[in-house]
Amino acid sequence: MSKPLYLGKLHLYWCRSCNLPILSEKCNCSSDTDKLEVTPPGDVRPAFKHDIDFINSISIKQFNTPLVSTRKIVLLNKIPSEDRMEEIIVDGEIIGSIRYEIEDLKWKLLLRLSGARRLFQYNKQDKSNIKSWVIIDDSAVKPIANGANALSPGIIDADYGIVKEDEVVVLTPENKVVATGRAKMTGNEMVESSRGKAVKTRWRDFPVSDKLSTLYDSTVQTWNDVLDVNMHIMDNYIEHAHSFIKNVSASYNLPLSVSYSGGKDSLTVLQLVSECLNDFTIIFADTGLEFPETVENTYMVADKYNQDLKTESAGNAFWESVDNFGPPSIEVRWCCKVCKLGPITRLIENNFENGCLTFIGQRKYESSNRAKSKNVWKNPWVNNQIAASPIQNWTALHVWLYLFKTNAPYNPLYEKGFDRIGCWLCPSASLADFKRLKDTHPKMEKQLKDYLLDYANRMGLSKDWVKYGLWRWKKLPPNIEKMAERKGIDTVPKSNMENQNKSTFSMTSGYSPCKSGGIVAEGSFGTTIDMELIKDTGLLLPVGSVSYMDGAASIFSNKDSVHVFASGNITSRGGSQKKTKKLMKKAEFSVRRALKCSGCGVCVAHCPNNAIQIESDTAVVGDKCTHCSECIRVCPVVKYKDLTV
Repeated sequence: MSKPLYLGKLHLYWCRSCNLPILSEKCNCSSDTDKLEVTPPGDVRPAFKHDIDFINSISIKQFNTPLVSTRKIVLLNKIPSEDRMEEIIVDGEIIGSIRYEIEDLKWKLLLRLSGARRLFQYNKQDKSNIKSWVIIDDSAVKPIANGANALSPGIIDADYGIVKEDEVVVLTPENKVVATGRAKMTGNEMVESSRGKAVKTRWRDFPVSDKLSTLYDSTVQTWNDVLDVNMHIMDNYIEHAHSFIKNVSASYNLPLSVSYSGGKDSLTVLQLVSECLNDFTIIFADTGLEFPETVENTYMVADKYNQDLKTESAGNAFWESVDNFGPPSIEVRWCCKVCKLGPITRLIENNFENGCLTFIGQRKYESSNRAKSKNVWKNPWVNNQIAASPIQNWTALHVWLYLFKTNAPYNPLYEKGFDRIGCWLCPSASLADFKRLKDTHPKMEKQLKDYLLDYANRMGLSKDWVKYGLWRWKKLPPNIEKMAERKGIDTVPKSNMENQNKSTFSMTSGYSPCKSGGIVAEGSFGTTIDMELIKDTGLLLPVGSVSYMDGAASIFSNKDSVHVFASGNITSRGGSQKKTKKLMKKAEFSVRRALKCSGCGVCVAHCPNNAIQIESDTAVVGDKCTHCSECIRVCPVVKYKDLTV
């Protein structure tokens, strides 16, 4: 199990007197609060009506009854997962989670004990209508409550509609919840079998509880109520942000601007700046991959705040470049350079001759790189821009309470189930997000799917490579890789010698404006390459120490690294742009050498460590290599290369 990802202080508490969430130890009513142990990073957000309806739709599919009352304040906490998973918080309890499971391509509701009690102990409807229950005999209650799985000899009855891998609730004969977990047998097998694991339990309770907590509090809760009890906290955060904006703007003799992306964080910064400063420019870099709602919202926002709007668009740059680089992945996000870095740079250079100070909606809870960032920094990819974030220490709940307080015009996509607003085909998005895209923007989803299927066909990959979202990685995470193996999905592109001999190398580099950060160079031969041949020759060793995995190689040179993929992509990361580009070039040249070596022997004569020999008319580098790169410099394939591999 991975370590919890702490990016900042966990701020969520609950006032039992008000039955509302609080962002500090003290409620506005002066009552003490209970800290909620949510999963880090704890960037909790409101559940909108769409979210609540969606949770209830999953609950109805699994248990034939809704889980969450529309009268309640509901919070969602996005937590680390293979795809997308969110904890559901109601009445100061985490009542369960919803998780998108890639292997089954569907959402599942994973109930905790408090959520199970809502459905099975306190539900006023006829119990015979509820599904996915398992009743154990009294002798099995204590062992299961203390951590054991439910075994079929101890089961009295079960819903015969249960199939393997269903989420189920384990009950006593008196209908009290003992545990929740996943079925490992069908319902009839649980009752009729004489041995075997019936339910792998996840959450358990001993002694078995029938507490009601605040479940039957009939008061209708609103977000205005939440704002009221948190006003003393929010006023402090707002005052601090105002002071920051005034102090920073006074410290730099530069034109003032606010970077707007169409998301909640940049809107919050825009609202804060508008409360402090009278004259500033709103800047919007259109990647060409924006949702139409985002573009519309941007112009509406500029009109509302009555400020000059400067825009720059990447136009069709993504689709014009995608054949050179292939689909972007989490490791190879060339699109950031082409579609985001380009427009940002042009926008600043064309509108701010002597540079500018830009307020940006960056928060530490978004990523580990942003958690390490200062509040004020020099933009590493635009020489004459100073960036500053007045909400660096805000959580998503701080942001939303402020937007509710000010009635700021947030992007309507948030009310359609989107928790983040960015490029609609970003590989960092979850497969669940792409499924939602099919419902909300079917033409865009089809455009992406058609391209991916065509690309997969050219690379010798199956339709399932697209179906299960495997295109989003060059190297699959371990659990995703195991899933692909179980389904028999080949994830390594097939080499094509004819295409290899015609391909050219395209490269883009610069500081990554995405959450990963860092100086990154990304390139592609535009076709697959034979990784087995490259491995057999050892010709990546002159670049640095090498480790291989299916369809990929990682090369390390001091603190810098470069990764070569069978898809023909190469990505390099270093401490400076010069080092990063140099490492990328060495990797490119080494791939060329491996694929076109004629065994001339020039490198053998120039190797100071006698680490190279000729085998079957091909240079082979051995363990004596010290990574000096001298053989790369003298190789005729490199010195007299044409533009093809």
